[in-house]
Amino acid sequence: MKPIIQLIATATASVAFATAAIAAPAATAEAPDVFVKRISTEILDAVKADKEIQAGNRNKIMGLVNTKILPYVDSEKMTQQAAGRFWRQATPEQQKRLSDEFRTLLVYTYAGALSQVDNQTVEFKPLRAEPGATDVEVRSQVNVSRGEPVTLNYRVAKGPQGWKIYDLNVMGAWLVETYKGTFTSQINKGGIDGLIKTLAERNAQLANKPLKAPK
Repeated sequence: MKPIIQLIATATASVAFATAAIAAPAATAEAPDVFVKRISTEILDAVKADKEIQAGNRNKIMGLVNTKILPYVDSEKMTQQAAGRFWRQATPEQQKRLSDEFRTLLVYTYAGALSQVDNQTVEFKPLRAEPGATDVEVRSQVNVSRGEPVTLNYRVAKGPQGWKIYDLNVMGAWLVETYKGTFTSQINKGGIDGLIKTLAERNAQLANKPLKAPK
């Protein structure tokens, strides 16, 4: 899991993940870019206004992730795509365990991202999609106080419950593709159960690690 952990551990990538709240079911009529912008702004504003979240309060950060971010991310679709052909080879029980562990990893990913938010702003690019399209890419960039802007693009699909994210591109790398390589490597070494074990061990480590390093 080292490559993906390195990707999400950097401050800029973490900030990018923090804006990944997509699709409230009540707002299905909104254009995907308008919706992403609105929800992203709400998340960033909530973090910047809460000193306890900024200080790394685990309970408050986890609460924000579980109520404002994760419900709007299609973690099951992400798991299936990351597992690729191996998903069909897994038993229903293995599929559930893999999805559960991957979802937990996403929780820690987003939680770590929220703990890194500072004074960043997000700028959205014009949407390039046909009218009525239900699977589109929303392009944006994260403007940081120091350094070059960070590219952050979303793949979102519209279903019965509205728009949901199923992939992210941070600085040119699509998240699902990165996971796919890591998943394939782990499965080749120890099978589906080996991948599940690796994810579970990583989640156990993250559960005991502070979300924000002390200054």
